[in-house]
Amino acid sequence: MQLSKAGLADRKQWEEKGYRLPQFDREQMVAATKEAPYWVHFGAGNLFRAFQANVAQNLLNEGVLDRGIVVAEGYDYEIVEKMNRPHDDYSILVTLKADGSVEKTVVGSVAESLALDSENETDFGRLKEIFTTDSLQMASFTITEKGYSLVNGKGETLADVAEDFVAGPEKARSYIGKVSALLYARYQAGEKPVAMVSMDNCSHNGTKLYDAVHTFAETWVKNGVAEAGFVAYIENPDKVSFPWTMIDKITPRPDSSVEEILKNDGVEELEPVITSKNSYVAPFVNAEECEYLVIEDRFPNGRPELEKGGLMFTTRETVDKVEKMKVCTCLNPLHTTLAVFGCLLGYDLISKEMKDEVLKKLVEGIGYVEGLPVVVNPGILDPKEFIDTVLNVRIPNPFMPDTPQRIATDTSQKLAIRFGETIKAYEAGESLNTADLKLIPLVFAGWLRYLMGVDDNGKTFDLSPDPLLETVCPYVAGFKLGEETDVEASVRPILENKAIFGVNLYEVNMAETVCGYLKEMLAGTGAVRNTLEKYVR
Repeated sequence: MQLSKAGLADRKQWEEKGYRLPQFDREQMVAATKEAPYWVHFGAGNLFRAFQANVAQNLLNEGVLDRGIVVAEGYDYEIVEKMNRPHDDYSILVTLKADGSVEKTVVGSVAESLALDSENETDFGRLKEIFTTDSLQMASFTITEKGYSLVNGKGETLADVAEDFVAGPEKARSYIGKVSALLYARYQAGEKPVAMVSMDNCSHNGTKLYDAVHTFAETWVKNGVAEAGFVAYIENPDKVSFPWTMIDKITPRPDSSVEEILKNDGVEELEPVITSKNSYVAPFVNAEECEYLVIEDRFPNGRPELEKGGLMFTTRETVDKVEKMKVCTCLNPLHTTLAVFGCLLGYDLISKEMKDEVLKKLVEGIGYVEGLPVVVNPGILDPKEFIDTVLNVRIPNPFMPDTPQRIATDTSQKLAIRFGETIKAYEAGESLNTADLKLIPLVFAGWLRYLMGVDDNGKTFDLSPDPLLETVCPYVAGFKLGEETDVEASVRPILENKAIFGVNLYEVNMAETVCGYLKEMLAGTGAVRNTLEKYVR
């Protein structure tokens, strides 16, 4: 069984193994899409293949759509060369359900895969052609938050961005430079309308995309390499819109246990590819069953009926409320809590942590008791029901191969939004008292203890990647388990850092609590567990 057009010609053998196959005429779909493309997606990774591509397939199966998606990869061209094209743009989605069942789907909604590479005249020329068509309604993105940045960690303009600013749109090399070049082609073709829809998991994602593109437009006009009207085109939401969205679906990297399931079915050539840019891609993607995508309904050239595929269209204000509900209270803080303590307590899967009664009670307390009182109900999703699903279905799913080590990545960048916003709400609320927050400071103490790179048994472990490790780790470098130390004097500069916690922990009278917890966690081996048992139970 080969994942390709030829290999799928014998549908019966796939269906007998339990695979859901495309129920539409794929050749007809591909031809129609190439003739009148309406949706280009940038970012050919796991999230796209598990979510957007599958939604499109369901709607193609139902006859709601008659065309598929054009996918473009602008960071790692090898994904297209080594994964999409050898498999004729098919992929396999393995949905790992909490009840233990596995759903296998061959997804064939991608009509065309292209490299967003200005050096590749064929592919980039084709993308320019697509961007000048009347039919194009939306360009969506899953390129990670870093993809929208024009500067490095020090605030310096990235080298390829600086070169693009001067050279103009003809041979742009940076990601947003290339996207801006395609928009410039659409502008030159008659200022045709389009929606630029970031679907990345970051706050106010549409604004991040707008700011980056707008910077390119202004700089190009200023440098005389683009027409003056290009800026007005980008600034006019009736021409080019940048909707906000909130996305939520867990898609860990392809797992070997899932690969074995497919191999046992007889599927061939499943080996993952690690590209020269360290992307880890396989012909299959594994994902949870739960998914949410809430989109600001602003599409100046119309849009497909994606709401029939479960996507939710609403106002910008509602998207903002949903995002805050998820990121600040109902999911992300719980994930970060499990990531920090999972690393300290030696767990290798998030799902296993939910069998640990003290950790389960900890995240329930952070979600229901400390977080829920400050959540603004967005109306479109119920916050308590959302937490119920997170804690009873999503995180405990034993078939989801997601690790605390993965989620612990970039924790210093996450604490401010995931916990700091709740603290601010308590500070501002008339009927709330910040002193009642007992579990959030426990997470902060746990993170400081985590920075030692020593688990609760006294064994060293590798810290997950984080841009502030070199800044914060020296403050805990002198700590030794079982030895007396002036905790407060050592970590004070971290606790005062509003960029990390969203607030100065001294100003909200939380620093003393954090230091007290941390001191107890340093008492010796087993002290993290003992501290959790003491304050959570």
